[in-house]
Amino acid sequence: MIDIPVALYDDVFYNILLVFVLVFFLQSRNVALENGQNLKVKNGVGILLLSFSIIFIGLRPITFSHFGDMGMYNIYFTNYLDGAPLILQGKDIGFEIFMKLCSYVMLPQFFFLTIAFLYIFPFYTVSKKMFNDFWFYGFFMLLISLSFWGAATNGLRNAVATSIFLFVFVTDNKYHKWGIMLLAVLFHKSMLIPSGAYVAAMYYKDTKTYLKAWFAAIPISLALGSVLETFFLSFGFAEDEKLKNYLIENEDLVDRFSSSGFRWDFLLYSAIGVYAGWYFIYKRKFEDPVYLQLFNTYLITNAFWILVIRANFSNRFAFLSWFMLGLVIIYPLLKNKFFTRQHLVIGNIMLCYFAFTYLLNIILAKY
Repeated sequence: MIDIPVALYDDVFYNILLVFVLVFFLQSRNVALENGQNLKVKNGVGILLLSFSIIFIGLRPITFSHFGDMGMYNIYFTNYLDGAPLILQGKDIGFEIFMKLCSYVMLPQFFFLTIAFLYIFPFYTVSKKMFNDFWFYGFFMLLISLSFWGAATNGLRNAVATSIFLFVFVTDNKYHKWGIMLLAVLFHKSMLIPSGAYVAAMYYKDTKTYLKAWFAAIPISLALGSVLETFFLSFGFAEDEKLKNYLIENEDLVDRFSSSGFRWDFLLYSAIGVYAGWYFIYKRKFEDPVYLQLFNTYLITNAFWILVIRANFSNRFAFLSWFMLGLVIIYPLLKNKFFTRQHLVIGNIMLCYFAFTYLLNIILAKY
């Protein structure tokens, strides 16, 4: 691995993605989506990006000064490596067991590489299952999402849990669905929220109701403010101190974390998926049971985040819906023909979608 200063890892990764986004944007203007050569090239590039992302992120330096909670995870793993007993009380049981088992056969660097694999490789397998020959586009949309890098380098448990959860959309066996959701929750308790949303969407499928609830969540959140965070605490959404700190506003944390308060930029980003689902389902009459389930799950989960948008680290709650956003946007375009030059439309979408990611994570992050 090339010796890159830790502080530049984010910039290097996103600028490499920027090059690919620009190339694909230009290519989409001249080549049809279904073109055999296009699909062959995208398949090769997809495998390259898959391998690069896993290696680049998995072999990043183990540091306490960068990559968020990586240093904390290194301490936990090293303790297990030194023979510490398995700790389950108040922990995410699945992840703790996984970490303990890994400590028997690998060193910390390989552990972080394994985590990167478990987070990113499902992007490929789920996209392949959903879109067949067009899998690259689904994979790439997940890779260029706003929340991808933070989850990959900071929220490791949550990242793996969300990737596990994605498999629920590509299996028809109801028992497998329940098993997938259970495993995701065992890796991170926050997955109770998207799992609950998925179950609700299974039994009540009226998308119009969920759209109305999403829009209603905005004025409700504006009017009630932190009252909602306290309300959800009373229902046991935050039994441990760490999650309480995510929900309750704290002056010290507010000073250190810019995402506290009502984030209109994050709301705008979330609204991209809401508009995409509304447009394809109601304006273009796109009927696909998997997409309806995906979109309804996204609406419910994102509406919950809006209700607690003022919480400390609210981006972690937003991630519980954002990890689906790339698929919500791109799914219909890889399933049906809606536009004469559909590849150009996809290229424009990828460019705009990544522009938001680049703006917030690279340009504005420096100010």
